[in-house]
Amino acid sequence: IWNLGNNPLYTHCPMDELIGQHPDVLLNLSASPFDYTHVEDRKAILKQNTQRYKIPVIYCNAVGSQTELVFDGGSLVMDKDSNLIEQLPLFEEAISVVELTEQGTFRSATSVPAVEIPNEELDPLQLDAQLCTAEIYQALVMGIRDYFSKMGFTKAILGSSGGIDSAVTLALATAALGKENVKAVLLPSPYSSSHSVEDAIQLSKNLGNPYDVVPIETIYQSFLQTLQPLFGDLPFSLAEENLQSRTRGNLLMALANKFGYVLLNTSNKSELATGYGTLYGDMAGGLAVLGDCYKLQVYALARYINRTQELIPASILLKAPSAELRPGQKDSDSLPDYAILDPLLYLYIEKRKSPAAIKAMGYDPVLVDRVLKMVNTNEYKRNQFCPIILRSTWLTQCCNQN
Repeated sequence: IWNLGNNPLYTHCPMDELIGQHPDVLLNLSASPFDYTHVEDRKAILKQNTQRYKIPVIYCNAVGSQTELVFDGGSLVMDKDSNLIEQLPLFEEAISVVELTEQGTFRSATSVPAVEIPNEELDPLQLDAQLCTAEIYQALVMGIRDYFSKMGFTKAILGSSGGIDSAVTLALATAALGKENVKAVLLPSPYSSSHSVEDAIQLSKNLGNPYDVVPIETIYQSFLQTLQPLFGDLPFSLAEENLQSRTRGNLLMALANKFGYVLLNTSNKSELATGYGTLYGDMAGGLAVLGDCYKLQVYALARYINRTQELIPASILLKAPSAELRPGQKDSDSLPDYAILDPLLYLYIEKRKSPAAIKAMGYDPVLVDRVLKMVNTNEYKRNQFCPIILRSTWLTQCCNQN
C-alpha cells in the first residue's frame, strides 16, 4: 500500500498488478514501526489506495516491541469511499469485528468521514509542529517494558545526575517496570553542583524508587595521581573530564553485574548525532531510552510526565543543561542552542536535506558546516553505542548524505 505515498517502497506497485484479479477487499497485514507522524500517514495512504482502486482496505498492524523497534498497533478499516470505519487503539492489543457487504460497504457506522482524512502524508516543516508527545511517551514505556520482558530482565539501574535526560529516563523506566525495580545512583564529582544532587534525590523521592549516593572524587583523584607522571604539567583538558564519566560508567556496570540490573543509557539524539558523549562512560548501557529523541523532545516529555503532578522537579527543567565535568560548564559551550541545533539535525537526518539545501533555508553556513562535521566525524561513537528504542529513523542514516 505504501507505493502510493511520498516515498515509494517498490520499483513496481503490487496493487497495480493485483487489481486485475478483481479483489473484493485489500487486506494488509503489517508490522509498521511507530513514528510520531505514522498515525495520520497511514490514514492518508489508505485513503489514496481506496480512491485509486475503489475497494475497501483492512489494515492490521502489529503491536508490541521487538528489540529496538516499537510497533504501535492502531489497525484501521476504510471503506471504498475512503470513510474510516474502524480504528483500534494504539499501544495495546485489541480485537474488532467488521462485516463487509457484497457492495463493498460495511455494516458499521463511519468513524471519520473521508473529508476529514488527510490526502497526503505529513511533511513537518518544524520539529515541534508535529510532535505527539503522548504517543512518544507510550512508545518508550512499551519499548522498555517489552525489551525487559522478552529478554528476561526485571531490574534496571541508571546514573541520576539531576539533569533532564536522566530524570526523564528514570520516570519512563519507573512507569514501565515499577518503582521498586529501578535503582538510581547519584555519582557526584568535585564539579557536581549541590542543586544537582538535591534535585536527583528529590526526583527519586517523588517517583518512589530506591537510590544510592556514591561520590567518585576518591577514585577520580586516584586516577589523576596515577596519570600525573604521564600528564606532567599539561593543563586540564577533555582527558580529565572524560575520566569522570568513565569512572561513573565503571561503577554503574559493576553494580549492574553484581545485582543483575540492566544499565539504562540516558543519552539523547542531539548528543549522539553530534558525538557529545564519552565512549565507555556516559555512552555505556544495555538499552538507550532517549537515543532517538532530540533534546527539545526530552523537555516536552518531561512536561508531559508532569502534566498532573510534579514528578520531575521544576528546577531540573529550568536549569541550563550541563555535563558538570569542569567548573561552570554548560552544553552551550560545545553545542549550539538546542532550539537551533535540533531543527538543523532534523533536516539533515529525518528529511535528508543536503548541506546546501539547509543553508538555503537561512541557516548560518558556518554553523551548518560545523554541526554536520560533528555528525559525520562521530559515526565511530554511534557504531559502538547500545541498542536504541527507535521511534523515527536509524541514526546512521545521518552519514548517508551527499
